[in-house]
Amino acid sequence: MLEITNLVKKYGKGKDEKTAVDNVSLSIPKGSFFGLLGPNGAGKSTTIHCITGIAQPTSGTITIDGTDVVKDYKEARTKVGLSPQEFNVDIFATPEQLMDYMGGYYGVPAKERQERIDEMIERFDLQDHRHMKFQKLSGGLKRRAMLGRALIHTPDLLILDEPTAGVDVEQRHDLWEYLKEMNERGKTIILTSHYLEEIQYLCKDIAIINHGRIVAQGTKESFMKDGKSVEDAYLAITREDNKKS
Repeated sequence: MLEITNLVKKYGKGKDEKTAVDNVSLSIPKGSFFGLLGPNGAGKSTTIHCITGIAQPTSGTITIDGTDVVKDYKEARTKVGLSPQEFNVDIFATPEQLMDYMGGYYGVPAKERQERIDEMIERFDLQDHRHMKFQKLSGGLKRRAMLGRALIHTPDLLILDEPTAGVDVEQRHDLWEYLKEMNERGKTIILTSHYLEEIQYLCKDIAIINHGRIVAQGTKESFMKDGKSVEDAYLAITREDNKKS
């Protein structure tokens, strides 16, 4: 579903040049629930921005289901849905309006768009809140509205950047079940999160990025060998890598 080959992303010029992503390669198969881990500033968000067209790669290639994200940007963008960490929405719009706007942006016809909105509203238990302004929603309801917006155009690949940040424990577990259900239905999902129990519960495969490089990659089971938790393995790997850098 997603193929990243030798991705490099640099910012600035001359002595101010900074390499945010340094020769990253990843291959994520269809139907995967993939965890992308790393400290703040490690390159996770930059990688996501390159996948979704927010940033232009300096070099390397990215394809989504075989479509090059640079050469065929418009087609590639229809294949991916992004639920970002920040609430980059009109806070005075309702969940229904947010989904309607995004569906229109992707060219979903009005009748089909309304059907999709109704489906998302029901799927994420937003029936009683569909006409409420976004700013008045609880943290968990805001996250659900963001997920509905990301899925309105039925993308093949869903990217979730800290989808449960600021959500209470009960609502977090509710969102986990929604995500598991979507993945079981065949949706390919990439998840970044600082809640490592979330990664351990949901993801099948994991990669750790640090200082712009992939420093570890494998199945969840490989990270948890010898009775370790994903958090134990993550801390050991990043600490050892930091010593080398």
